[in-house]
Amino acid sequence: MSIDQSRKGKGQIAPKSGFASVREGRPLAPYAVDFRASRGRLVPEEPSPSRSPFARDRDRILHAAAFRRLTHKTQVFIYHEGDHYRTRLTHSLEVAQIARSIARTLRLDEDLTEALALAHDLGHPPFGHSGERALASSMARAGGFDHNAQSLRVVTSLEKKYAKFDGLNLTWETLEGLIKHNGPLRGPNVPESITDYCLTHDLELVTYASLEAQVASLADDIAYNNHDIDDGYRAGCFSFEELAEIPLAARTLATVRKTYPGIDGARLLYETNRRMITAMIEDAVAETEARLDRLRPRNAVEVRGAETAIAAFSNVMVSELETLRAFLTARVYRSPRVTQIMTEAEGVVTDLFARYQDRIEALPPEWHEQAPAPGSKAYSRYVCDFIAGMTDRYALSEHRRLFDATPDLR
Repeated sequence: MSIDQSRKGKGQIAPKSGFASVREGRPLAPYAVDFRASRGRLVPEEPSPSRSPFARDRDRILHAAAFRRLTHKTQVFIYHEGDHYRTRLTHSLEVAQIARSIARTLRLDEDLTEALALAHDLGHPPFGHSGERALASSMARAGGFDHNAQSLRVVTSLEKKYAKFDGLNLTWETLEGLIKHNGPLRGPNVPESITDYCLTHDLELVTYASLEAQVASLADDIAYNNHDIDDGYRAGCFSFEELAEIPLAARTLATVRKTYPGIDGARLLYETNRRMITAMIEDAVAETEARLDRLRPRNAVEVRGAETAIAAFSNVMVSELETLRAFLTARVYRSPRVTQIMTEAEGVVTDLFARYQDRIEALPPEWHEQAPAPGSKAYSRYVCDFIAGMTDRYALSEHRRLFDATPDLR
């Protein structure tokens, strides 16, 4: 029996609460997460009369201060290098758009998928992966730093706006997907922040996450690989001729040029980029449907219990993406323009951590007054939380306040 045949007549019944588990007249697939069977929230709340629990999660993420701060957090290029480069916020929006499109095709819960896509980078510190390296090094003896674990801290404790609880009090399914969207967490290297949280709210680290979470992860790969091509070209990191060294890009460039003779510049870039996005989405959908057809999960529980990820790229696409990532690493991420700036940015974060660690009075008054005892592990985590929440420009402002010289990062 084919996937399409197995889906017919097996949709979920619309709940009595007034919002249906359907999209555009199509019932959700049996292997989708059913919000009516949600494991709920750590702090019980009355259900919304107009939104599913996952739609409510999505809205809480959008209204979070940490989400707004993504506007001024680096993706690859520092915010002041140009208005058209991606930031963590625009990256997250692009991931959400791609994730929702795939979820609709596979008949998954779009609200849960979108919530996970929007939240996946909430824990990123200023200056992208350079900031993460600096915090990981600074926190090596105090529990370490991992941006996925920090995302969990943001949504479970660091956002402080609701009267009844700290964090956003998201559903179990959203929290699970947030930390396991890249796969199960097993072995001794699971971040301490995650294992500590699971002592009171078990997120079942050793299983796979829902298909919605797996799709959000694929959408992240699709988004950053393609927008880094766009930003890298605009930054002068490579030419079209050099991009044509990549098989997937070469085929797409050739098709675009054949279809539109004489096309060049921004139009050639965008037309190539959008077609590559489409090719990756179509590959992910086809491979995921093939795996669903083989495994035939009857519900989301069986998705979690599978021995491998179900949402995936084909082996051919995996190989082509590895080639593309190697190209972007050499031409963009490790280009002199990027590495010089990011080395200086890493130093900014390291300086800030060391100063706050050594002198509690260096913290702003509102943070100083609530700090744990200096020298404790809890104090180091407190400092880490403060820095991880900074935007690029606030980190630079704090560095100028505390030090005699601050790099321009240009």
